[in-house]
Amino acid sequence: MATQMTKTANTQRSSSFLQIAIALQTLTILLQAVSAGLLLTSSYGETLHSVGARVMYGASMLYVLAAVLAWKPGGGSPRPVWHASGFLALASVQVVLGIAHVSSVHVPLGVLMFGLSVLALARR
Repeated sequence: MATQMTKTANTQRSSSFLQIAIALQTLTILLQAVSAGLLLTSSYGETLHSVGARVMYGASMLYVLAAVLAWKPGGGSPRPVWHASGFLALASVQVVLGIAHVSSVHVPLGVLMFGLSVLALARR
């Protein structure tokens, strides 16, 4: 009985961590959109967008970690791990496109990533 309660508590904890990680990722992508606007209108926008890219990438890695923790020890579905890994791949492409200044793909991919992140958050 105690093992069952501990397993349920661990599952809830890892699920909460996953939800927090997705919310953090969604927030960082939204802030990236704001800093992209500042990039066009102010002198400090480029610095803000560059720092935000690093934070967003870290949030994507945190999402992968949370998905793995929810799956393996928590006994959940492996599906969030695939979603998080795919999102990290998209974030990697996004960073490369941003560094290369390929705005024609970088901006739409950012919009897609925000939409997917909101969708993942709504599904949790």
